[in-house]
Amino acid sequence: MVTTTASVRSVLLAVVAGAVAAASYTFVSESTSASSASPGQTQTGVTATTTVGTTGQNSPGAAAPFTTADQSACLTWQLNEGGSIAGFEQTPCEQEHRFEVSTREDLAAFPSSEFGPDAQMPSQTRQAQLREELCGASTVNYLQGVYDPNGRYSIASILPPAEAWARGDRTMLCGLQVTDAAGTPVLTSGRAAEQDQARVLDVGQCASTDASNTLRAVDCGEPHHLEITSVVSLADTFPDHTPSVEEQDKYLGDVCTTAAHDYLGGEENLYRIALQPFWTTHSPAAWEGGSKSVNCALVFANNGQFATLTGSATQGREALRIDGNPPPERPERRPLREDPASKAPVASANQEPGAQ
Repeated sequence: MVTTTASVRSVLLAVVAGAVAAASYTFVSESTSASSASPGQTQTGVTATTTVGTTGQNSPGAAAPFTTADQSACLTWQLNEGGSIAGFEQTPCEQEHRFEVSTREDLAAFPSSEFGPDAQMPSQTRQAQLREELCGASTVNYLQGVYDPNGRYSIASILPPAEAWARGDRTMLCGLQVTDAAGTPVLTSGRAAEQDQARVLDVGQCASTDASNTLRAVDCGEPHHLEITSVVSLADTFPDHTPSVEEQDKYLGDVCTTAAHDYLGGEENLYRIALQPFWTTHSPAAWEGGSKSVNCALVFANNGQFATLTGSATQGREALRIDGNPPPERPERRPLREDPASKAPVASANQEPGAQ
């Protein structure tokens, strides 16, 4: 008998359920928590060649902050060809930006001589420690406790450029950013506290899983396990309470099946391509941390595992490969969509041919 959508999903959830129960699967970049780095240093492979963040001339011997940015300010910069950073500036948060400041720290006030006048800029390891010590709790407080650590926003920090540090500037900005798969901050709009924090992929993207249960977007021509058919916001569906996984499943079963039909141009196309609708859900902790959207997708189950897909389902059976083979042949069946004139019964795309 053909496996139903619900049973396929229940089996595959064990594959994508990672160590953190924030959702059925989590999307993580190469650096889930972006490293603290100076705009004048190498950060995730990007090196600034200009002095960024300076705010005018400094009088001899004076240590001016590398930027006037303070809590709730939003910052942006340009990434030039080759990865250099330029045009570091503050911008209104409703406009595109790469960083939202949650707090401002003065390392000169650190209770030791570690960051005294002659101190070298801290190593990447020490910067990561400072981010954990000084930015984590303050940033969650800035968001009034609503933060999903497995969501789209990562807590990060920025130090002054090397020349400003050498002049005595010990400012560290803590804040929030969204990164791409390489860990580079990307442009986003609006304040983090007002955004859906869920990590979701765009419609039409394909994604692969790995041994650590992480999900990465890949070209659909490359081996993958899921193809995204829809992004669904659950905020309006469950406006007054935290929905259980069972409630989400009940709602998303129909929604994601319809999304699969719409994505492929009809229920018959879904039947012929032999893939099954799949969807993600959020745990209570993730929901209360601000993640409200999920993905609908297409998958193929193979002995309780995700089959490896190559090609997009939208290109039809001729282009799609499942574990290196064409999609399995589907038996002929009667039309499944109800004809208003005949009142023929409606059946699931995964119903066994001939079943009532």
